[in-house]
Amino acid sequence: VQLVESGGGLVQPGGSLRLSCAASGFTFSNYAMSWYRQAPGKARELVAGIIQAGGSTNYADSVKGRFTMSRDNAKNTVDLQMNSLKFEDTAVYYCSARSRLSGNNYWGQGTQVTGSS
Repeated sequence: VQLVESGGGLVQPGGSLRLSCAASGFTFSNYAMSWYRQAPGKARELVAGIIQAGGSTNYADSVKGRFTMSRDNAKNTVDLQMNSLKFEDTAVYYCSARSRLSGNNYWGQGTQVTGSS
């Protein structure tokens, strides 16, 4: 099982980044997918989630209207489009896959997003 995030980097406030997560080794379409983030000294927090079939998403209040999550079950990928980035969005962003049916929960290694002044 692998979840590989990409797309992180340095970005100025107000800028945009698009994170991607490529999944392999499990039946991707059976899993709800989420993006989490963890800032230095803080607990990991849920940023966005999307159901197995896509179309229904949920977002943390702090990112609503700025971030958009999507998935492509044909390509086994999920994306997180991040617009109007703020310095406080600086964190390591993690991709997560969860199946309520099997109880499995997988995590990627994370990708760093850093706001610059």
